Amino acid sequence: MPVLQGLNLEIREGQQCALVGSSGAGKSTVVQLLYRFHDPQQGALLVQGRDARDWPLEELRGRMAWVPQDVVLFGRSILENIRYSRPEASDDEVRRAAEDANAWEFIERFPDGWNTQVGERGVQLSGGQRQRIAIARAMLRDPNLLVLDEATSSLDPESESLVQSALETLMKGRTSLVIAHRLSTVRHADVIAFIHEGQIAEMGSHDELMQLEGGRYRAFVQKQWNGTLTSH
Repeated sequence: MPVLQGLNLEIREGQQCALVGSSGAGKSTVVQLLYRFHDPQQGALLVQGRDARDWPLEELRGRMAWVPQDVVLFGRSILENIRYSRPEASDDEVRRAAEDANAWEFIERFPDGWNTQVGERGVQLSGGQRQRIAIARAMLRDPNLLVLDEATSSLDPESESLVQSALETLMKGRTSLVIAHRLSTVRHADVIAFIHEGQIAEMGSHDELMQLEGGRYRAFVQKQWNGTLTSH
């Protein structure tokens, strides 16, 4: 069963593009195509004008960094988990990445510091701490394309603020593809693509899409605002 149908999307170098839409619309499938977990059955995915299938897989993925909702950490030290993205990195480079990711402060508070064992899948860390380790890992890689897949969706407001600040540092001047439900993550994107049933239903900046009477993105935003007001 096709997930994406006639989807046509171009992300320019240095641009921040956000994908928005309801669950099942096809947003995460775009990420899976980028990483070539799947290849398109029709059409093509071009990376810098070259068919993704023509890139050596290691080289293609080596140009990208992915910060997912469910961060994968290994049952090793914090240092090893960050350095995983670039094994040859120096201690100073790892430390700078941790500082930029707002992770250095909590790392310093641990009795074992860098050598703190995070436990299987990072069970010894909070959700916000795991996300900041993942951001530090992405910063250390210094990717051409950054992919953020619901990176703040499961965090409390305080953790979300710290993670969002780190993400803004990471995205600065970098080509980024952001998948998110929360308005705070997408409203400042250069371009927002609203995906509905595998197709791009609307595309533009936040302000442009908010001016569309009866628009899907506008309804999405208003629903979030109403939910925020109700929860308070």
